[in-house]
Amino acid sequence: MNIHESRRGEYSISTDIRRLDLDVVYDFLSNSYWAAGRSLETIIKSIKNSLPFGLYKLDQQIGFARVVTDYSTFGYIADVFVLPEHRGAGLGVWLMQEVISHPDLQGFRRWLLVTRDAHELYRRFGFKESTTGKIMELLKEL
Repeated sequence: MNIHESRRGEYSISTDIRRLDLDVVYDFLSNSYWAAGRSLETIIKSIKNSLPFGLYKLDQQIGFARVVTDYSTFGYIADVFVLPEHRGAGLGVWLMQEVISHPDLQGFRRWLLVTRDAHELYRRFGFKESTTGKIMELLKEL
């Protein structure tokens, strides 16, 4: 896959895995409600097997998202965050715009994500709560 990068003033979003600050990603995710306790090894493996998006202020990583995908029909958006001190400036919206519009992620029939508290952000991009009864899940205790 080609590396995609977008800039807005002192901010940038990049899919270059080499730019990721794994300490920032690990510190945030391992303390989040959805990935609490996730090991560094698991986070690294999940990033390697996804399309990662790093959000940066200059060279400092301040946000992240990744897409689990087959690059043809389906994308699952996961691990989206903007560090608390950088929220409120529209960076989460921009990050999602970059994810949804990424050239390698076009033509999908289905996008999925799971959220407990960011419904309004995702509604801006057309996401809706599932009421079809078709989505099923299997959760396992780790």
